[in-house]
Amino acid sequence: MTEPTTMSDQPADDAPATTASDRPADETPDKPAEDAPTEASPKDDTADPFGKFAPEAVRQPGRLRRMAGGLGRTLIHEWSLAAFSALVIAAAMTWPALEYPLYTIPKDIWDPTLQAWQMAWAGHAVATNPLGIWDSNSFYPEAYSYAFSDTLLGYFPTGLIGTGPGAALLRYNIVFVLAFALAFFGAYALARQLGSRIPGAAVAGAAFAYAPWRWEQAGHLHVLSSGGIVLCLAMLARGHGYSFRHGYRPELRRPGWALTGWLVGAWQISLGFGIGLPFAYVLAGIAVVSVIAYVSARLFFWSEPKPFGWKLLGADTLGGLVFAAVGVLMAIPYFKVLDLHPYAERSIEEVNWYSPPIIGFFTAPETDVVWGDAHSVARQTMFGQWGSGEKTLLIGFAVYGLAAAGLIYSTWRWWQRILLALGVVVSGGLAMGTQFLDGKVYEVLYDHLPGWSAIRTPGRLVIWTTLFIGLLAAGAISAFGDRARDLTRERVPARPHVALTLAMFLPVLLVLAEGMQRMDFPTVPQRPAAMANLTGPAMILPSNQLNDENVMLWSTDGFVQMVNGGSGFTPRSQDEIRKLMENFPDQASVEKLRSIGVRDVLVLKHPSYGDVPPNALTADGQQFGMTREDFDDGVIFHLNQ
Repeated sequence: MTEPTTMSDQPADDAPATTASDRPADETPDKPAEDAPTEASPKDDTADPFGKFAPEAVRQPGRLRRMAGGLGRTLIHEWSLAAFSALVIAAAMTWPALEYPLYTIPKDIWDPTLQAWQMAWAGHAVATNPLGIWDSNSFYPEAYSYAFSDTLLGYFPTGLIGTGPGAALLRYNIVFVLAFALAFFGAYALARQLGSRIPGAAVAGAAFAYAPWRWEQAGHLHVLSSGGIVLCLAMLARGHGYSFRHGYRPELRRPGWALTGWLVGAWQISLGFGIGLPFAYVLAGIAVVSVIAYVSARLFFWSEPKPFGWKLLGADTLGGLVFAAVGVLMAIPYFKVLDLHPYAERSIEEVNWYSPPIIGFFTAPETDVVWGDAHSVARQTMFGQWGSGEKTLLIGFAVYGLAAAGLIYSTWRWWQRILLALGVVVSGGLAMGTQFLDGKVYEVLYDHLPGWSAIRTPGRLVIWTTLFIGLLAAGAISAFGDRARDLTRERVPARPHVALTLAMFLPVLLVLAEGMQRMDFPTVPQRPAAMANLTGPAMILPSNQLNDENVMLWSTDGFVQMVNGGSGFTPRSQDEIRKLMENFPDQASVEKLRSIGVRDVLVLKHPSYGDVPPNALTADGQQFGMTREDFDDGVIFHLNQ
């Protein structure tokens, strides 16, 4: 795959250098005869008295100098600078995520600790038992327990490094920051490939990565991990030689880019279906429309047929098959969960609870620095004390204004602006769920699109609304840049004044300012030392959704099998055993634990959340055939099986 100078339109390949063997026979220079007189060397002063005045021959740089020059050019390349900027901005915007990454976690100590466990389990399972990855150490003895929620399976390489809760927190915090960086870089790359100028692409990247609504999702890494979506689209557009400015140009095709784009898309799917499933449908729609348009053009000659090429077709076929295979393999365990637990499917009533009204697009979460306090009354009035987290969908007033300007004045063509505006309306309507047109549109997808009924929170589809609005804004800023270039064409040098160039980046600062956060980064409770003495299968009390998420994180040191588990789905067997454990130790609770093979019960003296069973810390358990072992932070009952 040839590395482009930029992701905007560049020539397909440099012309090959012409060699003597490539020339026609009559153009090949004759080799001088061995006895033919040769010219005197310029260094020979007797043959050329003025030779000593000739300039020294230019010395070719050595290997080290060539390597240093190549490295220097790489470091100042646009894509290197964009990647470095994305990392710096991400570290600054998410601070203090990296201040104490071994002890703290963004947002709260509940769902993020669950997801830290997910990454750790994926790495552990891949290294020890890849075929058993879906049967995790939690929710014992349930099968396919790793599929009770979006898995973040694509992050498994991070789980191969380090063990224990500290390593799990460290990798989570690093990936948390990198997710924002990839979202910025991916949206930037897509806007540049479509033909945006650098300031416009930077606005698109900033809007996509740091829209205020994202901070309310800070506890859901699978939602924040959307950078693969835009990076995939950028690579596919690059591979197919397509841009908004110039359309399809076959001379710019890059099959390698196209194949890589499909692989990035497959990786995105492996992070979870919550945002991956709509992405798969978008890709399928783009593929169908592209095929219809291309075939129609060739059959009916609406335009001059342009070549596609077998290499590009092969790359699309192979990449599409890989993408589909990953999707199917990821879907199988989820269908198994539905077969075992039919009640796991989201009801339309639950979707309705999480569906935001249109005013949600103009309401910021409380974590937003600029608008959080100003919108507190609005959040309380519209959403009440509960349920506002999935309904505050503010993308940013600055980018709203730029997108509105982009509808009127833009570097994109009029029909492209109409399509982007249509994308805003459609994706925004779907993000409203049952609140849009009385739910008639959303219910059609819920009833007929495979997997759509598993999406509990339609507001997360605002990802697509954010992308379309960002591209409209990029078109407006690029048009201003084009106009500035035209006005300064007669200047020497023919480029805008530095003040005007800097002014083009002011919208980026405005978008980033609206996206500043003030989240909590709480300290995660330390793993109880008593857990090291569990052989498993085990039960840790108290057991509830929140405390169990911390317990799952603590279990990353050894991954002992345990009944505990907190996730997006709770099986009825889990509810039943938690109810029984409220009276532990008694005959019913002990018999239940023994019937499913539990050997140890750890009662925590200081749980993260929930109340310890009243008699659990004082009972000796002998009347139920158990032995008791005391520790500073808990009590272990051995069921003596």
